[in-house]
Amino acid sequence: MIFAAGLGTRLRPLTDNMPKAMVPVDGTPMLQRVIENLKTHGFHDIIVNVHHFGEQIIDFLAQNNNFGLNITVSDERDLLLDTGGGIKAVRHMLDDGEPFLVHNADILTTLDLTAMYKHHCQSNADATLLVKSRKTERYLLFDNGNRLQGWINKKTGETRPDGFDIKAHEFQEFAFGGVHIISPSIFDSLENYSKEPKFSITPFYIDKCKELNIQGYNPDGYEWFDIGKPETLTLATEYFRQQKK
Repeated sequence: MIFAAGLGTRLRPLTDNMPKAMVPVDGTPMLQRVIENLKTHGFHDIIVNVHHFGEQIIDFLAQNNNFGLNITVSDERDLLLDTGGGIKAVRHMLDDGEPFLVHNADILTTLDLTAMYKHHCQSNADATLLVKSRKTERYLLFDNGNRLQGWINKKTGETRPDGFDIKAHEFQEFAFGGVHIISPSIFDSLENYSKEPKFSITPFYIDKCKELNIQGYNPDGYEWFDIGKPETLTLATEYFRQQKK
C-alpha cells in the first residue's frame, strides 16, 4: 500500500494545484518513483490511497496503464483517514494471510525492500518498521532485541504508552522511516483501536507494543529522502540527477 493522500502543506505552493505524490523529483513524480521501485522488488499488487487532488492521481495511473501492475485506488476524497484508518479501510484487500508492505509516497529510498520483507517473514514480528538514527524531537524507543517499547517527545518530555517508564532500561532511540511490513495479525487490534475512522498508525504501534511484537529494522548503506519540505526535495532532485550521469 502506498500512502498518497497527504495534503503536502509544507511543499506549498507546489501542492496548491497538485497532490504531494505528484510533485516531480528530477522530472518524475515521486509516486511514479515509488511504484517503479516496488515493481523492481517484485511487488505487483498495489493499493494507492488518494485525497488531495485525488483525481489527478487516478488519471495519472490510468494514463500510464498502472505501470503494468495491478493497482487499486482507495478513494478517501470524502474523508482523509490518516495512516491507521487508511489501512483499516482496505483490510478486505490486505488480510489474505501474507505480510504486506506500506510505503509513504513521499519517501524515496534505495533500501533493499526485498531484504526487509524477507527479514520480516523470518521473524515473529507483527510489524517491522524501517527506523533510522537521525535528529528529531520524537523518538521510538526499542530494547536491545529491536522490539518497540515506547515513545518520547524530547521537547515536551511526554512519553507513551500509559505507564511507560523510560528510566527502567536503556533504550535505542530511532526515528520512523516511513516504510513498514505488516502481518495481518495486527488487524483485530487495529479494528478495535479507534472509534473514529481517522487515526494514525504510529500511536497504534506505540500503544499496542506490549501485546504486539513491533520490531525496528535499521540496516546500513542506503539512501533515504523524506520529500516533505523544499530542502529535501532539492536534495533528492540532485541525487537522482547525479544517478543519470
